[in-house]
Amino acid sequence: MKDLVESGGAGLRSEMRSTVASSKDGRGGESSVDGIEVESPGVSFSGPLGSPLDGRGGRRSPARFSLPASPASSFGKVKSDKEAEEEDETYVEITLDVRDDEVAFHSLKAAATGGGDVEADPEVAALAKELERRAGLGKSMIRTASYKFKQVSQELRRLASFTRRQGPGKLDRNKTAAAHALRGLKFISKAEGAAGWTAVEKRFQELSVDGMLHRSRFGQCIGMKDSKEFAGELFDALTRRRHIIGDKITKSELKEFWDQISDQSFDSRLQTFFDMVDKNADGRITEEEVKEIILLSASANNLSKLQEQAEEYAALIMEELDPDNLGYIEIYNLEMLLIQGPTYSAQIGTTNSRNLSQMLSQKLRPTREPNPLVRWYREVRYFLEDHWKRVWVVALWLCACAGLFCWKFVQYRRRAVYDVMGYCVCVAKGGAETLKFNMALILLPVCRNAITWLRAHTLLGKALPFDDNLNFHKVIAAGVAVGVCLHAISHLTCDFPRMLHATNQEYQPMRPFFGDSQPGDYWWFVKGTEGWTGVVMVVLMAIAFTLATPWFRRNRLRLPFPFNRLTGFNAFWYSHHLFVVVYVLLIVHGTFLYLTKEWYKKTTWMYLAIPVILYGSERLIRALRSSVRPVKILKVAVYPGNVLTLQMSKPQGFKYRSGQYIFVNCAAVSPFQWHPFSITSAPQDNYISVHIRTIGDWTRQLKAVFSEVCQPPASGQSGLLRSDYDRNNSLIFPKVLIDGPYGAPAQEYKKYDVVLLVGLGIGATPFISIVKDIVNNMKRLEPEESDDDGSFSSETGEGGGGGGGSRHAGTTLSSSWSSSFKTRRAYFYWVTREQGSFEWFRGVMNEVAETDKKGVIELHNFCTSVYEEGDARSALIVMLQSLNHAKNGLDIVSGTRVKSHFARPNWRNVFKRIALNHRDQRIGVFYCGAPALTKELRQLSTDFSRRTSTKFDFHKENF
Repeated sequence: MKDLVESGGAGLRSEMRSTVASSKDGRGGESSVDGIEVESPGVSFSGPLGSPLDGRGGRRSPARFSLPASPASSFGKVKSDKEAEEEDETYVEITLDVRDDEVAFHSLKAAATGGGDVEADPEVAALAKELERRAGLGKSMIRTASYKFKQVSQELRRLASFTRRQGPGKLDRNKTAAAHALRGLKFISKAEGAAGWTAVEKRFQELSVDGMLHRSRFGQCIGMKDSKEFAGELFDALTRRRHIIGDKITKSELKEFWDQISDQSFDSRLQTFFDMVDKNADGRITEEEVKEIILLSASANNLSKLQEQAEEYAALIMEELDPDNLGYIEIYNLEMLLIQGPTYSAQIGTTNSRNLSQMLSQKLRPTREPNPLVRWYREVRYFLEDHWKRVWVVALWLCACAGLFCWKFVQYRRRAVYDVMGYCVCVAKGGAETLKFNMALILLPVCRNAITWLRAHTLLGKALPFDDNLNFHKVIAAGVAVGVCLHAISHLTCDFPRMLHATNQEYQPMRPFFGDSQPGDYWWFVKGTEGWTGVVMVVLMAIAFTLATPWFRRNRLRLPFPFNRLTGFNAFWYSHHLFVVVYVLLIVHGTFLYLTKEWYKKTTWMYLAIPVILYGSERLIRALRSSVRPVKILKVAVYPGNVLTLQMSKPQGFKYRSGQYIFVNCAAVSPFQWHPFSITSAPQDNYISVHIRTIGDWTRQLKAVFSEVCQPPASGQSGLLRSDYDRNNSLIFPKVLIDGPYGAPAQEYKKYDVVLLVGLGIGATPFISIVKDIVNNMKRLEPEESDDDGSFSSETGEGGGGGGGSRHAGTTLSSSWSSSFKTRRAYFYWVTREQGSFEWFRGVMNEVAETDKKGVIELHNFCTSVYEEGDARSALIVMLQSLNHAKNGLDIVSGTRVKSHFARPNWRNVFKRIALNHRDQRIGVFYCGAPALTKELRQLSTDFSRRTSTKFDFHKENF
């Protein structure tokens, strides 16, 4: 029986009332359920389904139905009225799933009335099974209330004629209202039950002393070594329940503890959690005890801000659960609060049940192809489809290098010098030719102004992977290293030794190149211009290449003083400028050649001329542009997590796009260093802002310089330190220069109807500008669209999703600007480790939540320091979050109007939902953050593009 009832009003109250009139002849009376009249023959039911939190979400609520004695038993014996009255009433418990706008049948069980466990009637069990089966199959179908309750009355009429039960069975709480809340009280997340006890028993042997386990080691023993305080309180609760005195337990007592905390029943978990809060074991929880458990949960989840407001939140819980001002709450109040706690699955957006059902049933992981040739062909085809831009560019580069090498190799194979030096000279000259080519080419990917212009004003971006300019720069650097090795090793280990050991007759053809006297040792080659320039170049290149590796540049190596100065960005930056000397020496080296005397055959300067001029012009433009575009510091703020915010005036004529970045220079730190940072302000703002994470030498010094002119914030202001520009203020800010803007992958977001933005920590900076820009553009688009256009609807999944699709196809905008802006739906996922990080963009989050009335942008904040939703250590945080957001509209973790989630997102489910909501569309996936997540997101984009009708284009910001 599909018992899904549509309320048809503002919402169905979570309370069921009934009036029953029964008669001896078996004729039934009337039952009223929230104004819906149903006929129920001889059946009464009772029990409030309401809670203090009515109207804030769905819950499952049990109601008991009294089954009076049947006029005739199954044996045909008619009982008297007196006998019927003396019989104990029999109850069955029907659980309904009450939501905002519907009621769904969940289960039917015989309920206990104090008589103990008895065997349930087979007919009741069969009915309950049939009801649950039909309810499960019909969750997605909504029928009218009158029809549904008519079905209920028909089934209950059959129950009224059943034989007398011997006694009620025990209600399975895991399948009632508690099932929804059960996932929020897991004390053991990885190892449960008998399987986990083996590991616990092993740790007991290691940690116990004289067969006794101390309280301080209890957390480590049960697998909560990262939450020792929480484990200590759990230990105290379990010992109080068993009246154990002392802070040590035996192995048998530990086994009892383990059985309780790994118990899967809701009542057991709820009682354990209640005992943790109830410190004096009187069965009542006071406000002070609530405050203590809030402090404990906040400490276990590294939520420092929550600890500061523990008293305020404790008062909120008491106000909600103790409306009569009794001064305490009991276990049933805690149950109500837990049941109302939302889960992430209920908050993931506006996806309807039809899409969720398809999402859960969809199998996106393909089966392995048994034929290796077919499998290999598919892998190659998919690879080319995903990376064809990179493939053709790298293939062209390899062909050019191979062609130059072969050309020079064959050329020297035909010269007389080959008779003395053999193939060694051919290899050396081939390597030199590729080296000259790559030394010229390596400058082009770092000509940022040229790339930005080409990206914005030409169609070359359709064929060239501009996003991979730095990756291509590194690939060419590897080609340079190969060319240096071929050239230097061939000369030093092969050419020169053969020359030194050549006979007079063999040396005769070499006299025009090396002189009449045959060289006698290696020093002759080294002391010449050709020799020392080559050696110095190799040494300088080796230094620059080494310090540019991630181990040195990212401070992954811990070197002793004073060698620790070789790590970090400063060492990389300064060592890279050694290439100025390298290029000068390369031209000199290419001019003084042993085997080439004609000037027009000395091609080194020909290779380098145009790239060097282009790169030199870039640096000159940067110097001039930054000097003629002064900026004024408007605001400085230092936020938790070592983040410095600079808000600067926008220079006249300075235009940029969301997602782009600028270079920042501060002479007070270093007059030479320029560092790139994403712009966090929107193009429509009258200022430019950047958020800088202090993780390197230069950024730490920059923060220290600006901290000197900052003060603690006034009341109502964010940040640890801040300073705002004031004409009357005598503070003098350090001088800052900016250069840019420069193109980045994120600026391409406007090409997509739907975008998925993923930022890790400070990697959210380019997407903050995009989110603000989308809201501003939506405001500009509103007057151009008709009132009946549904393109901004936040309802997804209906007709292809809420991000565009066919509804946008017929929209004709009146300007070229509006037609170039295609984005109609954005999903922003920000994952950060620290609670204080949410202060960086609190204002932006609140602004988006308040102004985005049409639900264009879906914001998801994830705090990974909090244990996942379902862990008992975060259970109270989830409850409190739901209460505070419902009452005050603010999230207790982020302090914004955007509700936070805990732990890390399930990225596969994120992609599933977007693919189902936006079928036959192309989604732009933009990621900025640590490299660890890059592979997973790129793979998911590839998998879902191949297996669904939705195509995901992955873009990685250089972080």
